[in-house]
Amino acid sequence: MEGAAKGGKDFKPKILAFSTNNISDPGIDLAGSSHMHYPPSVVVISVPCSSGIRPGWVLYALEKGFDGVFIAADGTDCAYLNDCVERTSSISGAAQELIKEKGYEPQRLKMGAICSVCSEPFTSQMKEFSEVLKKLGPARKGN
Repeated sequence: MEGAAKGGKDFKPKILAFSTNNISDPGIDLAGSSHMHYPPSVVVISVPCSSGIRPGWVLYALEKGFDGVFIAADGTDCAYLNDCVERTSSISGAAQELIKEKGYEPQRLKMGAICSVCSEPFTSQMKEFSEVLKKLGPARKGN
């Protein structure tokens, strides 16, 4: 298998997930309290709004050892901005361009709308993203 060759059979991708206090945090918490399984190498950082994430943060995460970054977007439920979806999408696109310029695959960034009751979608997104990252192997410039 290609992933096994790139990352080794024991490779477990580290994923940094940006989550929002009011929208996606409750869904992610529900996944944990419901004992739903997703990769234990997922680290969640809470932010007030997904449109406040900066493209440089994604690059920094990859440079510091994360293999992928997931943005749990507020979507249309954002309490702060009525154009949060557009702003977050623009930030995600800029981040993909930035990491690509620095030698990382743009697939190392994924964005998905996660709501306060989206425990199952979150766990399935993390499992799928982890599989993509396994195929890519560990994040290194110029992979």
